[in-house]
Amino acid sequence: DGWLDAAGAAIGIEVEPFEIAHGDLERVLRRAGPALLVIPEADARPQRRFLALVRGGRRRLELLTPSLRRRRVPATAVRDALAAQLEGGIAPEVEGLVDCLRASPRRRARARRAIFSQRLAAMPVQAGWLLLLPPATRLWSQLRRAGLPRWLRRLVGAHAAQHALLLLSWWMLGKSLLGGRRDPGWLTAWALLLLSVVPFRALEVWSSGVLTSRAGALLKRRLLAGILRLEPEEIRHQGVGQLLGRVLDSEAVEVTILAGGHEGLIALTELALALPVLAAGAGGWPHAALLLAWVAIALVLAWRYLHRLRAWSAARLRMTHDLAEKMVGHRTRLAQEDPDHLHDAEDHDLAHYFELSARLDARAGLLRIAVPRGWVLVSLAAVAPSFVGGLAEPTRLAIALGGTLFAWRAFWKLVRGVTGLAEAAVAWDQAGELFRAAARPGAAGPPMLVGSAAGSGNHEVVLEAHGLAFQYSGRFAPALADCELTVSRGERLLLQGPSGSGKSTLASLLAGFRSPQAGLLLVDGLDRHSLGEDGWRRRVVVAPQFHDNHVLTDTLAFNLLMGRRWPPSAADWTEAEQVCCELGLGDLLSRMPGGLLQTVGESGWQLSHGERSRLYIARALLQGAELVVLDESFAALDPESLSQAMECVLRRAPTLLAIAHP
Repeated sequence: DGWLDAAGAAIGIEVEPFEIAHGDLERVLRRAGPALLVIPEADARPQRRFLALVRGGRRRLELLTPSLRRRRVPATAVRDALAAQLEGGIAPEVEGLVDCLRASPRRRARARRAIFSQRLAAMPVQAGWLLLLPPATRLWSQLRRAGLPRWLRRLVGAHAAQHALLLLSWWMLGKSLLGGRRDPGWLTAWALLLLSVVPFRALEVWSSGVLTSRAGALLKRRLLAGILRLEPEEIRHQGVGQLLGRVLDSEAVEVTILAGGHEGLIALTELALALPVLAAGAGGWPHAALLLAWVAIALVLAWRYLHRLRAWSAARLRMTHDLAEKMVGHRTRLAQEDPDHLHDAEDHDLAHYFELSARLDARAGLLRIAVPRGWVLVSLAAVAPSFVGGLAEPTRLAIALGGTLFAWRAFWKLVRGVTGLAEAAVAWDQAGELFRAAARPGAAGPPMLVGSAAGSGNHEVVLEAHGLAFQYSGRFAPALADCELTVSRGERLLLQGPSGSGKSTLASLLAGFRSPQAGLLLVDGLDRHSLGEDGWRRRVVVAPQFHDNHVLTDTLAFNLLMGRRWPPSAADWTEAEQVCCELGLGDLLSRMPGGLLQTVGESGWQLSHGERSRLYIARALLQGAELVVLDESFAALDPESLSQAMECVLRRAPTLLAIAHP
């Protein structure tokens, strides 16, 4: 696993180990790829065997041969190879049952697979590793990898085909009725064309669903990667209101951009189909040119609506931020502010918000009413001279009228599409930063493929810092300057200093949360670029101060072992329980009905301040790092609990750096 992670990072792909249940084996193989699959062996072979899966499929899978050629093989052959070891234990029993059947060999094979699926449905199969594009990869590459351009072409093609069939069917009906020919053959052809629309409509709905789900998954993955790439300084001064607004905007981007983009694309397709219809009508090509001019007018109005929406949304977000933060500090506000002027700022903000809302509603009304209905008036005025003067044939007048109504319907969709995209553009002002942050280079480069020197533990010096410097954005004085530090293996160090002296900043630099702006920082003689982020954090772990540490709404075991591995082994469970008891959390475990499986956090079991502090210490110790940094971790403990926790930390931490006030 470690070698594959390093090799994947070196060539720019993510390697994700996975296991699948026996019952899901065939379904996963149809969709998996590219992936490396492990062939389980009943006997102990000196070398494991692998399959390089390029692309899945329903009947045949595409594999890569050792000569780097692609070869298609039956999916059942790969499925049988992966499940052979698991099925071998009950194979004699199943064969005895199948031999009793009086059926063809093909049906007996199906019966054999059905019995295996029922008996072993929940049993895991050692599958291998999925090979994925990192979220920072160019968006177009990810879209191509997900097959979205192909589905987009299907969507547009299916929509265009069904409307072309509809236009053709109504042309045939008009040709028959307006020409005075009521031939049953024409009516039959009209009905058949309408029936032909059904499969194209089904293909459009299917393509739209696939596009929405896959594009939404890619966007969420990219935004999550961007969140993890943000530097602490970018969000440390934001309150709960700003963070809540960013979450809501990120969710809104996915909904509005997909819905608005779909509506806009469909509208443009229908307007493109309306052009030749209008050109064939009584107005000719000038009528079609009028349609293009009206589309341009609609886009200009949409642009002006976007500017109004941005101003309105900024006021709304500002009020939301203020409301959320004033709710958090409600008691402090009541005690410090003059009651007679407590709501002056809110009244001013509300008046400004109502003014912006009125302007926005005016723009929205102009866009949603004037564009579609105005088109009908302008279009009918363009063909009115031909109708009044009798200059055009009835058939061409009917075509012009039909093209006008067809374009009117498309304009309604265009308005919905551009308003949705405008809302997405406003939400993008907040979420776009997360999207762009995903493409930032990591603080450390790819891990080394061979890291024996880094992991040998033979260095006497665990960590050394020379000339470290760090300055927060917007501050004149640096938080750290020319910092020198050497930590030898097995040492127990105490770092003391007044508040604001840079102790926590140093801890964050040592743990890799921040990157020094100057100086050299080495662990086991290697820098972060050589070790990689994961390699660095496996060697140095920190328990931050209380306000920078969190208990997630999950089980106590997850909160303890989240920095170790998941799912945990039996040894992990045992060690987690031992560490809790050594830190004085044994009574807490005995009170919890679920023990380590008890849900904790805001919606679960409520922990006291001291219990949370000891949970943070246990989380750091259980990561098994060489250097453990505890930042004010003992401040909330009473003397008895402090003595018990210190004994545990001194016994379990290989090397310790404790930070405390003097």
